Amino acid sequence: MSGLNEIKSRLTNFFIETGEIAYFTKRFFTEMFRRPFEMKEFFRQCYQMGNRSLLLVGITGFIIGLVLTLQTRPTLMEFGAESWMPSMVGISIVREVGPIITALVCAGRIGSSIGAELGSMRVTEQIDAMEVSGTNPFKYLVVTRVLAVTLMLPLLVLFGDAIALFGSYLVENIKGDVSFMLYFNKVFDALEFGDIIPATIKSFFFGLAIGIVGCFKGFNCKKGTEGVGKAANTAVVLTSLLLFIIDFIAVFVTDIFYDL
Repeated sequence: MSGLNEIKSRLTNFFIETGEIAYFTKRFFTEMFRRPFEMKEFFRQCYQMGNRSLLLVGITGFIIGLVLTLQTRPTLMEFGAESWMPSMVGISIVREVGPIITALVCAGRIGSSIGAELGSMRVTEQIDAMEVSGTNPFKYLVVTRVLAVTLMLPLLVLFGDAIALFGSYLVENIKGDVSFMLYFNKVFDALEFGDIIPATIKSFFFGLAIGIVGCFKGFNCKKGTEGVGKAANTAVVLTSLLLFIIDFIAVFVTDIFYDL
């Protein structure tokens, strides 16, 4: 019976937290259109989340391009189809690998950072002080961060895709003596708007999920330093799970449109 009660308790907590996140999201969309618009804080967050993530995203994308090409090239060579390498790698990176890997990297860097920062502010009662002073902490802290990560993530995905393709090109240039122009001509000949647009759209949803979950966990952090660590950790775990769910839904919907 104790095991059954524990399962019931976990399910209850899951549905309660799901409802709280849904209400938090609704409040975000409500506050987003209300004045004042904290533009200075918004641009500061864009710099913090975008510029400072470039190096990590770039290194990750470069390694992905290298590894994907190195792993795939021997198989294609067995069938005499190494000329298809640029097309295959380009479509794989732009459609799926680039967006999801970049989003997971940003979930670890940005999601945990937001959770820890807002959690620390909640524990040290800075958020309570903002409410007492007449400032809307939700507008200043949550809306700006969610909008910033929602805007920056698609740009980071494009940057990561470009670096990944460049890494793939280096492997092809060294092993297959493929020129820069030939490689990227094949990549862009294989890509269509139907590959780029869905990947870009779902990147906005990835950013929204990272921002909402990170802010929710930090804004509702429990008292104590232990709560700050838990907020940062659960923000990354929950965001990663949501990213895969959003990715599955995006691929499923895109596949339906392809069949029409």
